[in-house]
Amino acid sequence: MGLMSKILGETGSSRDTEDYVELQANEYETASAEAERQVRIARISDKQDVIDIKDAVYDGDIVIADITRHSTQDRTMEHISDELKQVANEVGGDIVQKDDDQLIITPSDVVISRERLGQ
Repeated sequence: MGLMSKILGETGSSRDTEDYVELQANEYETASAEAERQVRIARISDKQDVIDIKDAVYDGDIVIADITRHSTQDRTMEHISDELKQVANEVGGDIVQKDDDQLIITPSDVVISRERLGQ
């Protein structure tokens, strides 16, 4: 499954996941150090992982966090979500859960659209 299909989900369009190529990040030069924001990728395995996510959002970065190791009804995941909602609120940012596998948290001045493109 390609990165875009993981982020946007399967929509039934005429494109297949075979149309996309997985890119290895280490094969490309990093963006200029002058960028104000970065999109950071995280995996939430336990409560300790939240610290790095909070730091990134406080620093102005956008975080896409993989939560597949937790059920959305899991009490630990509820606590983690509440903590990250508080962070988004404190910085004037936004937070959404995409399906059952990702949380997207943004800093101030970045709003996440609740509508998928092409719909």
